[in-house]
Amino acid sequence: MLVIPFAGTALIGAILVLLWARFSRTSWREIGYVRPKSWIHILVVGIAFGVAFKFLMKTMVMPLLGANPINQAYHYIAGNPAAVLQMAVFVIVGAGFGEETVYRGFLFERFGKLFGTGLGAKGLTVLLTSIWFGQVHHADQGMAGAEQAAIMGLVFGAVFAITGRIFMLMFAHAAFDLTALAMIYWNVETKVAHLVFK
Repeated sequence: MLVIPFAGTALIGAILVLLWARFSRTSWREIGYVRPKSWIHILVVGIAFGVAFKFLMKTMVMPLLGANPINQAYHYIAGNPAAVLQMAVFVIVGAGFGEETVYRGFLFERFGKLFGTGLGAKGLTVLLTSIWFGQVHHADQGMAGAEQAAIMGLVFGAVFAITGRIFMLMFAHAAFDLTALAMIYWNVETKVAHLVFK
């Protein structure tokens, strides 16, 4: 359980999760891989949710926490087409697919086996995975990045705990991060962060 989340990158971790599921005969459903009735529907819902959630975090939540509106870790992307394209591919694959597979799919399945599947157990799982997810983002993004990731983990974890489905969250996560990249690339982070609180 501890090896996969520390596999080096979320993409490697996700690949290890899929291999683990195959060899342990864990069903895809147990890690949230449930085929949707409509891929278009979950794609649209995921993108809308991810974009809206990023704007909510940037305009309301992070200013209330006193976060610097500029993400210093990724500010080198501002006005840099090559860097933003490279990061866009990374966040779609690494964050959307990788982080959701590891931090929602895999860890929820493992903690479910450890704590059970009752309401209290799911609440504990959401809390633990959110703290873990926040901590992982501290190294490169500092306290503000860790806070944002932990809050994202709480929201995405709650959705996953309720639905048991991961694909909409993958699209939402990618959309959230792509929206953040767009804000950085066009150098509008401060303007967006001050839309509500001047």
